Amino acid sequence: MASSVTSSFQISNFKSVFLGEKSKIRVSTSPATRVGLFRKTIECKESRIGKQPIPVPSNVTIKLEGQDIQVKGPLGELSLTYPREVKVERKDEGILSVSKAVETRRANQMHGLFRTLTDNLVVGVSKGFEKKLQLIGVGYRATVEGNDVVLNLGFSHPVKMPIPNGIKVKVDENTKITVSGYDKSEIGQFAASIRKWRPPEPYKGKGIKYEDEVVRRKEGKAGKKK
Repeated sequence: MASSVTSSFQISNFKSVFLGEKSKIRVSTSPATRVGLFRKTIECKESRIGKQPIPVPSNVTIKLEGQDIQVKGPLGELSLTYPREVKVERKDEGILSVSKAVETRRANQMHGLFRTLTDNLVVGVSKGFEKKLQLIGVGYRATVEGNDVVLNLGFSHPVKMPIPNGIKVKVDENTKITVSGYDKSEIGQFAASIRKWRPPEPYKGKGIKYEDEVVRRKEGKAGKKK
């Protein structure tokens, strides 16, 4: 058994030396050694947004239960559940602080996100949010009929959209729509659902756009020169 192992080792060395001489490359015949792997600890920097404190007005009530938070104010009540990587604490009277529970990359990602979501809860139930849209086009108009928003956008029939609970819709001059409420995500979702019926086209700018939206215009096809 030992002789067979020795002979195979000599043959492999002979092949390596022969290939090295043939290609004029110096080939090492020394046995390979094990390379050690060093694990480097990654330090996660603290989020610039996540470390900012959240001021709580006097007319807002905060209730903390483990990883759950309930925020109640004059406009409504909202709740949020935090992941295990993030925790929320009441530092002083009228101050909330969101921090990382563990030092991982996911915790660093969740830190700034859930600090922003928490701030949206506090601002939403105390001041509220609004999103404004504008209709551009000949014959385009909007009205509020009961609990529905009715849009005339050049289709063969008007578009009726029921208004969700907790959201208010106001129409000015038949072309300006204001969506308001205390839940920022619901407001943004409903405004986006209105806009998707007629997104602004880039040639004449016709459609439904946000008030602060900038539509990049394109030049139309030029006619054939005579």
